[in-house]
Amino acid sequence: MITPTEQRNPRTLAIDAVGTTEILRMVNAEDARVAGAVAAVIPELARAVDAAVEAVRNGGRVHYFGAGTSGRLAVLDAAELLPTFHAPDDLVVAHHAGGMEALLRAVENVEDSEEGGAADAATVTGRDVVIGLAASGSTPYVAGALRAARAVGATTALVTSNPSAPLAPLADIVIAADTGPEVIAGSTRLKAGTAQKLILNSFSTTLMIKLGRTWSNLMVDMVATNQKLRGRMLRILGEATGADPEACATALAEADGELKPALVHLLTGSPVPEARRALSQANGRVAVALGLLSASA
Repeated sequence: MITPTEQRNPRTLAIDAVGTTEILRMVNAEDARVAGAVAAVIPELARAVDAAVEAVRNGGRVHYFGAGTSGRLAVLDAAELLPTFHAPDDLVVAHHAGGMEALLRAVENVEDSEEGGAADAATVTGRDVVIGLAASGSTPYVAGALRAARAVGATTALVTSNPSAPLAPLADIVIAADTGPEVIAGSTRLKAGTAQKLILNSFSTTLMIKLGRTWSNLMVDMVATNQKLRGRMLRILGEATGADPEACATALAEADGELKPALVHLLTGSPVPEARRALSQANGRVAVALGLLSASA
């Protein structure tokens, strides 16, 4: 049976016979279908987030496994968590079939290797959550990883664009965004890839929020690796506390460049060491730390 992503799209049969603007409108019209497909799987996505939160709080990790576009999107999502949320390097780990070489160019046969997926899953433990990404829902590399994860007792999930994914029985949670046939048959870097990007964005961002790495809708656990991000840290402090730029800069310096203790210090007037202790007791959650300091005032 041909998977949905491999089928010809009846809405784009004449895509090579129309002008540039019309091609772009066809692509855009298909893209507009993606958000609805992702919205339909939010209940399953919520289950995956809650499982990941529990796993991390119990000392586990989250692993992504994918090949081709799916694997590249997984690597991108995991890589962006450090500068955005100061997430530890090994909190969300992306495994891409073929490794770093396959990020830039296709490597033959790696996605067809169940053994390769199982080998890459050798570091998975029973405390972890393993998320396989396969637009077709049938990638052997992902199958090997999911089987290996199940064997050690990890929670497994599958992100796919195939509602009848063959790999579904290997997953405790199936997140199947039905994006339908692609603009160009089989080119899953299009709608299926967009859906996976949206799902990973939502998954990892919600995970970070639940783990206390934001306060309100502000990034308060970010790492300032350049001048732009240092400026953003000062703006965040100003927006969150109403303090003037000089006070924000002073607080950030006293906190050795760490935004969270500077924020708690400015909001409560507590000395930075006291703010750090409250954050430690609150497992890094600013709202909880503020409550602790308020209760002890």
